[in-house]
Amino acid sequence: MANGRDEELERTLEYRFQRPGLLRQALTHRSATSGTTTGSPGSSQEEPLLEDNERLEFLGDAVLGLLASEYLLDAYADWKEGHLSRSRARLVNARTLAAAAKRMGLGAHLYLSRGEEKTGGRERLAMLADAFEALVGAIYLDGGLPAARQFLKRQIFDPASGSEQDQLAASDFKSALQEYLQGRGTPPADYRVVAESGPDHRKTFRVEVSSEGRALAEGEGASKKEAEQAAARQALERLAEPPGEQR
Repeated sequence: MANGRDEELERTLEYRFQRPGLLRQALTHRSATSGTTTGSPGSSQEEPLLEDNERLEFLGDAVLGLLASEYLLDAYADWKEGHLSRSRARLVNARTLAAAAKRMGLGAHLYLSRGEEKTGGRERLAMLADAFEALVGAIYLDGGLPAARQFLKRQIFDPASGSEQDQLAASDFKSALQEYLQGRGTPPADYRVVAESGPDHRKTFRVEVSSEGRALAEGEGASKKEAEQAAARQALERLAEPPGEQR
């Protein structure tokens, strides 16, 4: 039987589990399968030990990849395989999944060890992304592909077709820059981190992109890859400017 906290989460998910144990397992980090665990922030009550969510995470990753591919094929009929692959990677990356988990308040429902609780596990990007994938796996086992499809439509696909549509439809800027340089017989771009700031769990990276020893642009991001994409985008914008206007 689902407890009150699980029922609250089910209302947020807009999905009611026929097998509540699957929901509990999806929320259980491996740290909670030994030692003293907590089921909510600041809880003083110990929870019974459960199976962790790693197997559900494995399944959810596969389901997510399948349904993201299906969504993109249906929504963007004119896209080629390369564009579809890059956009799928954007849809299912850890930042996208963690952002969805945060919107749902998923961190507050995780079962963690007290050690993970004290070190901010409920807000950790990787932990939230893993829990989201496990949740997808749990919904698939409980309600099949239709239930998983509807859940992902609400949490991932609809947001992607709204305010984030331009980002999703955009090409991989690093690949686009590479094609631009190759088309002009110019050596490929080089990327290097020129600055890092912020605490370990919330770093900001600044990356410079150059070609033939000439700096083209810089970009910032929460990961090196994100900063590289931002730098490549800036470079493409500058290279597209008339020569007299290039900065």
